Amino acid sequence: MILIFSYVEDLFENFQEERLKRLKHRMKVYFDASRPDHQEALRALWYATYPDQELHGLISDQWKEMGWQGRDPSTDFRGAGFISLENLLFFAKTFSTSFQRLLKKQGGKRAAWEYPFAVAGVNVTFMIMQMLDLEATKPRTFVRSVFLQMLSDNEWAFDLLYCVAFVVMDKQWLERNATYMEFNEVLKSTRAQLERELLMDDVLRIEDMPSYSLLS
Repeated sequence: MILIFSYVEDLFENFQEERLKRLKHRMKVYFDASRPDHQEALRALWYATYPDQELHGLISDQWKEMGWQGRDPSTDFRGAGFISLENLLFFAKTFSTSFQRLLKKQGGKRAAWEYPFAVAGVNVTFMIMQMLDLEATKPRTFVRSVFLQMLSDNEWAFDLLYCVAFVVMDKQWLERNATYMEFNEVLKSTRAQLERELLMDDVLRIEDMPSYSLLS
């Protein structure tokens, strides 16, 4: 019986390690505008966001509508890499109602100087990467250990956490009546809230987080 338990435990650890390895690999991939798969992912994001609007090119003034800084969105991925595009695409496809609500700045009293949606999304990815500290050789925070258990349960835990983080950020933005100059402060308070929720005793999956209920 002990041998069986030990075997299962080893399998679980190997399973967790494989998922962590794949996630770390995703985090290291830079956006490369010359790669066909990266180009296709960018097009997929456009059509998931604006399904009835034709895209005129991967470099176009149209991208500014989504909240990129200029005509070429590829220049905005430098901070968090290709995974930030994957996160946005996952959000758009999985929780389209919430995605569109944040994109269109619906609900609540909005500031005259709003955060640019897509660039904010890249920043949210970078914030989560820092919070989880997955590149460290050994866990330096309990939040990371908790997340790794969640990753074992669901390979898309990082992407789900991203969606939760984005809606929490927008909620805090509205509650503070913030302007773009306060964006970094809003991100800090968003991180603090995520950490509190992840460390709750009854939170065993991303779906158990209280703020997950904000998604639709």
